[in-house]
Amino acid sequence: MFTAIVYVLTSGCAWRHLPGEFGVKVPTAHRRFTAWTAAGLWPRLHQAVLDELGARGQVDWASAIMDAAAVRAKRHPRSYGCQAARWSVCCCQAVASL
Repeated sequence: MFTAIVYVLTSGCAWRHLPGEFGVKVPTAHRRFTAWTAAGLWPRLHQAVLDELGARGQVDWASAIMDAAAVRAKRHPRSYGCQAARWSVCCCQAVASL
């Protein structure tokens, strides 16, 4: 169960695409993830790992790595005025129906 949840969180895989090799059904894994999140498991687990590695001297607190991504935000078609006359369905309505 834990491995399946970590796989989804670290791989970017959608829950619905969770491989069956993990031996857990998607609704069960997602329900457990939600429960563990509500219980505050992830920050506690992170702190416990840092404490353990720090006690072993395996953490270099003098350096850090930061990862980030920047994506240009585009204006929504509504801000330009929807061109429903050109399309059979307004793009805004098509997105809303998904």
